[in-house]
Amino acid sequence: MHIVLALLGTIVTILVLMSRLADAGIDLGGLNPFLWNRRRKWRQKYEGNPLFKIDSPLDATAILMVATAKADGDMSREDKSLLLNLFETEFNLSKKDAAGLLISSAHILGNGKEFTNVESFLKPSKATFSDTQANSAIELVSKIAGDPSSMHENVQDLLQQIQQELTPDIKNPDKTW
Repeated sequence: MHIVLALLGTIVTILVLMSRLADAGIDLGGLNPFLWNRRRKWRQKYEGNPLFKIDSPLDATAILMVATAKADGDMSREDKSLLLNLFETEFNLSKKDAAGLLISSAHILGNGKEFTNVESFLKPSKATFSDTQANSAIELVSKIAGDPSSMHENVQDLLQQIQQELTPDIKNPDKTW
């Protein structure tokens, strides 16, 4: 009987102490590992760079094209007009939608300092690329890059990374833009 009374006394003491801690503003619910993991995942999603969350092949290709145009400095007027023309013809977009895609791609890309690794950028969208889309993306980026003999070395490095990542070992052969 004395063991049961000691156990009940311990339980009541713990509950009273927890109540006093809650009154003082110390919440022990924060020690829950499941809640901590959920908060951590939400914080990573909220505070993360949206550049590395692009999961659409069209948007990813547009950002790759803009990154190629910006790899040797700011985009020139000719680069912008070429990008708009390719967005309209290859992606079958209207002039307004092509301009919106160019503006949003340039905004998400920013100054391009975070865009150093093509593999981490393409990770969310790589599985959704079809073989046709991957080949088309490589061709479009090559058109933006220009002549291989006069290419800037940053553009060459970016083009090699894109070709390495988008070689057609991807498993959706039926999709087109």
